[in-house]
Amino acid sequence: MAISNQTTEKVRERADIEEVVNDYVSLKRKGQNLWACCPFHQEKTPSFSVSPSKQIYKCFGCGKAGDTIQFIMDIEGVGFNEAIKHLAQKYGIEIEESNAPSTPEEIQQYNEKESLLIVLNYAKNHFAENLKSEEGRSIGLSYFKERGFDAEIIEKFELGYAQNSWDGLLTAGKKAGFETETLMKAGLILEKDGEKWYDRFRGRVIFPFHNLSGKAIAFGARILTNDKKQPKYINSPETEVYHKSDVLYGIYQAKQAIRQHDLCFLVEGYTDVISLHMAGIPNVVASSGTSLTENQIKLIKRFTDNVTVLYDGDPAGIKASLRGIDMLLEGGLFVKAVVFPEGEDPDSYSRKVGKERFASYLKEKSQDFIRFKIGLMWEESREDPIARADGIRQVIHSIGKVGDAMVRNLYVKDASRLLEIDENLIHAEINKHFLSQQRRKDWKEKHMDSPSPQEEFLPVEKPKTDYGNILMLQEKETIRILITYGWEKISEELHVCEYLMQETGELQFETPVYKRMFEYYKQALKKGILPGTDYFLQGNDNEIKQVVIDMVSHKYELSELWEKRFQIFTIKEADDLAKTVYSSVLRLKRRVVHKMLQETMEKMKSAEDADIQELQRVYMEVKSYQVTIDKQLGMVISN
Repeated sequence: MAISNQTTEKVRERADIEEVVNDYVSLKRKGQNLWACCPFHQEKTPSFSVSPSKQIYKCFGCGKAGDTIQFIMDIEGVGFNEAIKHLAQKYGIEIEESNAPSTPEEIQQYNEKESLLIVLNYAKNHFAENLKSEEGRSIGLSYFKERGFDAEIIEKFELGYAQNSWDGLLTAGKKAGFETETLMKAGLILEKDGEKWYDRFRGRVIFPFHNLSGKAIAFGARILTNDKKQPKYINSPETEVYHKSDVLYGIYQAKQAIRQHDLCFLVEGYTDVISLHMAGIPNVVASSGTSLTENQIKLIKRFTDNVTVLYDGDPAGIKASLRGIDMLLEGGLFVKAVVFPEGEDPDSYSRKVGKERFASYLKEKSQDFIRFKIGLMWEESREDPIARADGIRQVIHSIGKVGDAMVRNLYVKDASRLLEIDENLIHAEINKHFLSQQRRKDWKEKHMDSPSPQEEFLPVEKPKTDYGNILMLQEKETIRILITYGWEKISEELHVCEYLMQETGELQFETPVYKRMFEYYKQALKKGILPGTDYFLQGNDNEIKQVVIDMVSHKYELSELWEKRFQIFTIKEADDLAKTVYSSVLRLKRRVVHKMLQETMEKMKSAEDADIQELQRVYMEVKSYQVTIDKQLGMVISN
């Protein structure tokens, strides 16, 4: 069944763009809008803008734009109905169903991904219920209690237990109506000999992985026996809804705390995350035993720019995982590190010393990545000058990963003092190994379709002016003025929309989307509706929505200080609306006329002699009209 229009409208009214986006990225106010690094593409300088007044978002880097519903569709990768359900749940709105038949698009939205999420969340509840069984209490629950996990933490992370049976989940799932194929696609069961199936997780405690909205997407499972033939941990395979390189364990439970503290602690395993929560430190996530990936770093950066990596007291393990620091630096994060005493990890040490001493230890032992790496280097190369030189290079190479030039320069000064090396030598090493490569990389990305440096000096044919594109831009500008100021008056008796309708009535918009918008506008006026930006944003035409957001979003804003403090006033288009509208109409007519002139000239090139004279007459008539428009336009501009 489809979701009713009433529910959709309630969601549109209640869902606040700032609140919704803030669940995924850390927004900072600048002027009238809120800004962040875009969650849809990698960037170091924020270009993702949220307008609370217009209830829209727009990325000036990748072009993603929309309202609250579109944001959830984009960020969660779900269809329209699922986005409505997500927001309805967030705002406590009861979902009403419509008797109208679902459209093909709505049916398609309820696809394999939705089916997998449903069965995975069924499995999560099944594993949680197993903790109440006799086997679950004696094995699974006993293990959690031994680790100090109380009922609150078990519920918070939705921990569970997979019974030690061949097909317990399979049998229960089929009884609940799930197909064997769906259970297998979700990674919950395995196939044997082409005709038999059995549970993937058996006799293990279960740690669910959640997506940002709190739905279970995968599971990690730990064995509780000393069976050397079995791996200690097994995880769900990759599926349509779970890609391990994109996921961090505990991100759902930690995201608000990470934003609140503006800091993320990064650990290795599930129990490390849970132990820190129990120690009163909820802003923690785990890479879950896998090497840190770019997408995991992007996920952290949605909520903070600051990361503290917690290392077990194992020198070999620390050395093996140092590459993660360089990746974090490349991802634009500020990195610190804490090393626990030898033989300890975050889980064991927090339980050993208690909450207060553990929190104090994190504060006292936290050090920036330079001091951390220098300390490791001195330990390993006390008596070996060659090894020491190699260690120094590694420290310098890490500094070279820092993208912000000012921050990088401060790190160079710090390293120069600590290593007793001239700053110029450090800069030279950085330039040699990193900056030159980075410049080439940046140049290639920026000039992907441009000629190489050598080709730039070759003579090129001057491109012909694309008058069709120029006309499209002017049509866009005319529509922008229409939907922005349509209800404003340019005289005592004349509205902007009335004037534009009169002056453009004989013109035909050539760009399809602007033609549709113009027609929708006229239809709305006939119904007694004055259609502004909200009218188009709440429609079903996604192309029009994108166009409207692009029209009303501005990358740069004039600071109020110009007027308030310095008494510097700028002329705005709304200050003289009559002139703005009149000028826009003249420019549109001029673009249309110019295009007509070009088309007439092209026809003359291939016309028969008998037709040349008529085409010349048409050309001169249109040219005369252009001269008249130019005079009028010149008068408007010079006033």
